[in-house]
Amino acid sequence: MDDQGLPPGDFTEVTELTGGTQNVMLRLRRGDQVYVLRRPPRHLRKRSNDALIREMRVLAALAPTPVRAPAIVAGCPDPEVLGGAVFYLMEHVDGFNATVSLPSRHAADAAIRHEMGLGAARAIAALGEVDHVAVGLGDVGNPTGFLDRQVGRWLGELDSYAAFDGYPGPDLPGVAEVADWLDRNRPSTWRPGLMHGDYHLANIMYSRAGPQVAAIVDWEMVTVGDPLLDLGWLLATWPETDGGLIRPSAIADAGGLPSRAELIACYAEHTSRDLAAIIWYRVLACFKLGIVLEGTHARACAGKAPAGIGDRLHAHAIGLLTQARSLI
Repeated sequence: MDDQGLPPGDFTEVTELTGGTQNVMLRLRRGDQVYVLRRPPRHLRKRSNDALIREMRVLAALAPTPVRAPAIVAGCPDPEVLGGAVFYLMEHVDGFNATVSLPSRHAADAAIRHEMGLGAARAIAALGEVDHVAVGLGDVGNPTGFLDRQVGRWLGELDSYAAFDGYPGPDLPGVAEVADWLDRNRPSTWRPGLMHGDYHLANIMYSRAGPQVAAIVDWEMVTVGDPLLDLGWLLATWPETDGGLIRPSAIADAGGLPSRAELIACYAEHTSRDLAAIIWYRVLACFKLGIVLEGTHARACAGKAPAGIGDRLHAHAIGLLTQARSLI
C-alpha cells in the first residue's frame, strides 16, 4: 500500500467477509480509509490467479461506464507477495447483501423489495449494453463460438472432477438429457458482450438508503460471451418455488419480489438484445451452474473445501438440474 502511494496509518480493523464459497475477502481500515482486499481461495485452483487478474482489468475498464461495479484502488498481479496468490484492493461499498439481512426500512416495505428485484434486472442489462471493444476489453475471453462450445465445455469440466481423490462421481440426474436439449435448441444468432458470469441476488449490494443497486460484486467469472446468459442465471437462481433459490435468503423470506416474467420485461426495456430464446439461456444457466457447484462438492470430498458446503452445493446442483428438466 505504501508503494502504491495510498494514505498511511495504522491498521485498526481487519475482518473477513463471509458468505462466499470461493475467493477470500477482507475488509480493512488503514488510517481514515476503508478498503476490501480480494484474493483467490486458500486452496488455489489452476486458473485462480488468471481469473483474478482478468477481474482487476475488467473492473478498471468499467469505471467510466454506468455499470455498478466496485472501484479498483490498487492491484498486485505478482503472486509472490502473498505466497502464490495475486490480489487487489477495492473501495468499500456502503451497502448490504439482501440475502443475508434487510435494514428495517427495506424489511417493512414490499414496494422497496419489489423495486430491488427490478433493479437487479436493470443493473445487469446495463452491463450487457457496454461496448467491450470501446472500453479496451476486446481481447478478453473468446466470444467466437461461445454458445457452440458451452455444453461440451461444461461436460468436460464435470468429467475433470474425477481427478479429486474421494469423489464418487457426479450424481446429477438429467445431465445428459439437458445437454442434448441445449445442443438441439441453441440460438442461431447472438451478439457478444460483457457478462458477469455468476449473477444472482447474493452477488448484489444494495443501498441502505433505498432500493438502488449499490454494486455488483464477485466478478471472478467475468468474460466476453453472451450477456443474455447473465439474465438466464438471474432467472435460474430467482427465489420462486421451483428450486431456483441457491441459499437461504432474507429478501426471499420477506416476499414482495417481482416475478420472473417481470424481470424479463424490465430487462427488455433496458436492452437492445432479442429475448425470444430466454428459456434456453435459463436452462443453460441451470446446467452450467449445477456443474460449477458440483465442483465444490468434488473438492470437499478431497478435503479441499468444507464438507458441509460441499453437501449443500451438491443439493443445489440437483435442484438446478431438476429445474432445467422441468423447463425443457
